[in-house]
Amino acid sequence: MLYDFTPRFLTYYRHTVLLIVLPIALLTQACDRPRYTDSEVALAWAKLSLDITKDTPANSPTYASRCFGYLGLTMYESVVHSDSSRNSLVGQLSGLTYLPLPDATVDYDWPVVLSAGQAEILRKLYQQTAPDNMLRIDSLEERVYRARSGARTIPSTDPSVAYGRQIARLIYEWSKSDGGHRAYLRNFDKELQLPDRPGGWQPPLYAQSFSHHPLHPDWGTNRPFVPANYGLPAPDFIPYDTVPGSPYYEEFLAVYEKERSLTQAEKEAALWWGDDPDDTFTPPGHSYYIATVLLQQEEAAMLDCAETLARTGMAVADAFINCWKWKFEVFSERPNTFIPTYIDPDWESFWPDPPFPAFPSGHAVQAAAAAEVLLDLHGDEHVLADEAHLGREPDKLRKVDFRIRTYTRFSELAQEVADSRFYGGIHTPQDNQRGLEEGARIGQHVNALRWRN
Repeated sequence: MLYDFTPRFLTYYRHTVLLIVLPIALLTQACDRPRYTDSEVALAWAKLSLDITKDTPANSPTYASRCFGYLGLTMYESVVHSDSSRNSLVGQLSGLTYLPLPDATVDYDWPVVLSAGQAEILRKLYQQTAPDNMLRIDSLEERVYRARSGARTIPSTDPSVAYGRQIARLIYEWSKSDGGHRAYLRNFDKELQLPDRPGGWQPPLYAQSFSHHPLHPDWGTNRPFVPANYGLPAPDFIPYDTVPGSPYYEEFLAVYEKERSLTQAEKEAALWWGDDPDDTFTPPGHSYYIATVLLQQEEAAMLDCAETLARTGMAVADAFINCWKWKFEVFSERPNTFIPTYIDPDWESFWPDPPFPAFPSGHAVQAAAAAEVLLDLHGDEHVLADEAHLGREPDKLRKVDFRIRTYTRFSELAQEVADSRFYGGIHTPQDNQRGLEEGARIGQHVNALRWRN
C-alpha cells in the first residue's frame, strides 16, 4: 500500500519525529554537559556558606566566626585522605580525638564526599535558617551529585555520600561542647552587671545594633580550635587618664581629629568594612570571602581550597574567642564615651558603636589572623579585587558609595580593615595595633599545625 503524504499527514509525521528525537537530543546534551571540577565543588560550597550566613536572621560576628571554623575544617577532613602527603588534624585540635578513616577498598568520588560533608554541616550549624535556605543547600548537593554521577537522586548508601556525612556529623557532635553551640539563641546578655570603673565600657547611645546589651560576653571562655590559642594573655593596654597630653587622652584625641578630616576614600573604607551582620556575611565572613577570591584567581586544586578555607575559618574563629576574652577582661570604653565627656560634647563617630567593649579591635584581630594564614600558604603579594558589596545601595545618610577595594598584599588588606574602624571613629590606634599583632600570632599558631607529612 502506498501512503498518501498529504499535508495533514506530514504535519503529524513531523510532530511524531520531534516527540522522539527531542528527548534523545536533550539526554545527549545532559550526558555531554561539563561536570563540576573538583575545585568548583569546593568553591561552590564556600560561596553558598557565605550566602547562608548573610541570609540567616539573628546571626552575629561571633557565631559566624565559629561556623566558618567548622565549615572549613569539615571541608578539609572530608578530603584530606585523598592525598597521602596531607595530615588529618585529628589529635592536633582541642579535643578532636577521632574521625573515621576511609575504607581502603572503596573508590571514593572525593568531590562528592566534600559536597555531602558541607551540606550536612551547613544544615546543622544553621538549623535556624529559613526553609528556602535549606532548599538551597539540598539543591546544591543534588546538582553536584547529579553532575558527578549522572544519577537523579542521592542514595544514602553511596559510600562517598555516607563518608562525607559521617565526617560532618562527628565534627558537629564535637562542636556541641565548645561553648558556642546554638549561641544565636542567647546573643545579648540582659543580666550582665557592668563593672562601674573609670574608662569602663558603657552601652552606646549611637548604636549599630538594636540591642544595647553586650553581645556574647562569655564568648572568650569558648574552646579554641588550636590548643596554642588557649589561654593567651591580654595585650598591654594604656592606663586610663583624662589629663590632656597623657598617652590615654592622646589615643582619643587622634580619633577626634581624624573624624574631622576624613577624606572620601577613608569614608568609603569605613563603610566597606562595616560588615553589619544584619546586611552582610559579617567580618569573619568577609575574610572567608577573600580566601575564595584568591582560590578562584589561582585556580587552586580542591585540596588546596580545602586547606586554605580550613586555616582561614579556624583562624577567624580563634581570633574572635581570644578577642572577646580580652574585650571583657579589659572592658574598655569607646570614643563615643570619652570624647563627648573630655574633648567635645557635640562629637559623634562617623560609624555607630557595636554593642561590646572596644579593646582590642575584633576587625583587626580577625583580619590579621586571616592574612597570616593566607600569606603563609600563598605568599603576601597578590592583586585582589574585593567585590563583596558590589551593587549595594549607597549610604545616603553618610553620602558614601560602596566602591570595590583593590589590594596588592594581604598585609595591606589587614591594615586597611583595622584602619577602617579608626576612620569610623569607634576604635583608637592602640585597639587596632594590638589587634593586628595578636591576630597575626593566632594565625601563626594555625599555620604551625602539622598540615603536611
